[in-house]
Amino acid sequence: MSVKFCRIDDRLIHGQVVTTWVNVHSIEQVIILNETVAQDKIQSNVLKMSAPSNIKLHIFSPEKFLEVIQKNPLSRNTMLLFSSPFDVEKLVNADYEIPSLNVGGMRGNAERTQYTKAVSLTPEEKASFERLLAKDIDITIQMVPSEARVKMNEVI
Repeated sequence: MSVKFCRIDDRLIHGQVVTTWVNVHSIEQVIILNETVAQDKIQSNVLKMSAPSNIKLHIFSPEKFLEVIQKNPLSRNTMLLFSSPFDVEKLVNADYEIPSLNVGGMRGNAERTQYTKAVSLTPEEKASFERLLAKDIDITIQMVPSEARVKMNEVI
């Protein structure tokens, strides 16, 4: 398996992802896993334009990703990028192994409770993270590599 890094960040492709995490993990391709983004041609095109030219970017629904990798196993150093824990759960529930998960930004809104400076969750998102933690997935919160990691199970 060539997945080097899995991250949840509701902004998906942006400066921190592109400039720091991609370099730290020698990432050659980023795969965004999100049903809504996969179906939205405009948003997909904007994200593809945001990615550096040396990084391959693919956008799939979690279900489509599971289909594609059956026929085309990953061969590049890959980052899986999610906007929510629900898409991570879809992979894990289909027996796709994700040993660790980095959580970057999940911005606050009226429905979310703030847990750290960068992570706010709805009750459903919190429950999703609890289910992932119950499956022994190491989940840490860390915006950029220079920040200290915070264990998700210590904040929820």
